Amino acid sequence: MSAFDAFPLGQPAFVSSVLDRAAHLRGNDEKLFALEQSPSSRAYVVYRDSLLVKREGEGVRALLTIDEALKCGANPGTIFLGLRDGAAVFGMGIAQAAAEKLIGREDFSVNELRGMAMQGAVPPDQLSAIAMAKSMVNWHQRHGYCANCGTRSAMKEGGWKRDCPSCKAEHFPRTDPVVIMLVASGDRCLLGRQKQFPPGMYSCLAGFVEAAETIEDAVRREIFEESGIRCTDVQYYMTQPWPYPSSLMIGCSARALNEDVVVDRVELEDARWFDRDEARLMLTRKHPDGLAGPHPFAIAHHLLGRWVHGNDRSGA
Repeated sequence: MSAFDAFPLGQPAFVSSVLDRAAHLRGNDEKLFALEQSPSSRAYVVYRDSLLVKREGEGVRALLTIDEALKCGANPGTIFLGLRDGAAVFGMGIAQAAAEKLIGREDFSVNELRGMAMQGAVPPDQLSAIAMAKSMVNWHQRHGYCANCGTRSAMKEGGWKRDCPSCKAEHFPRTDPVVIMLVASGDRCLLGRQKQFPPGMYSCLAGFVEAAETIEDAVRREIFEESGIRCTDVQYYMTQPWPYPSSLMIGCSARALNEDVVVDRVELEDARWFDRDEARLMLTRKHPDGLAGPHPFAIAHHLLGRWVHGNDRSGA
């Protein structure tokens, strides 16, 4: 399966979920403990930006039995992600020492998640649950102590809360909103590239929403700061959970009011205008100069593809 088949237009990675989050079970410790012991329960095991997988023939299996996860050294403390076809699915972490012991093994390995997602090695309908596991494991690893008094906090509600036994403060996982936008002027769109991008790749501009800021204001501010372009007619398209470490990409389009690009060299290596034909060649990796658009697993690809095919008229 190619990336274009795995992520058709309008369906980037991490958005198609098959889990029932079953939030009503999170406060039932007895039920969750029983589910952890059930042979039908499964787990995704996360290590930093990677995933523990079992090799099976030419492919890999990311959804492990609890026994497989524990035998590989996964941490016993589990995060309840929800139910899939009535069976419980958990998220688990694994320590560096345990992950390193898997190096060279033929049955299990720790593989970088982004690469597997881009290559279609993991079924697209599992990526949402994996993103949830990655975000939650990362949050627990970074927030083990109360931000109010510094006391070691305890996991509660199936992993969806941490309580401080000292000052009684409650702590909940956070998601950071990020705007990502396709800005157009007539039949041209604005794309930029960062230094860490692969050679020749251009993508939509993006940035974090700041405190007390609307999505529309964030779009206008980020575009102006990074490119000197002022814009209007901000329109919402769709969102994409982005587990690096736990963001929500808010896809928007906007219409440019000027066309003189002034690149912020701190944020971007380059930014320029592209016409529809050129953008179409970049998306299909057929540009004569070797330029390329964003990968189909990212929402930026779908923002650009929507504009290329004429479904986004914000710049008309």
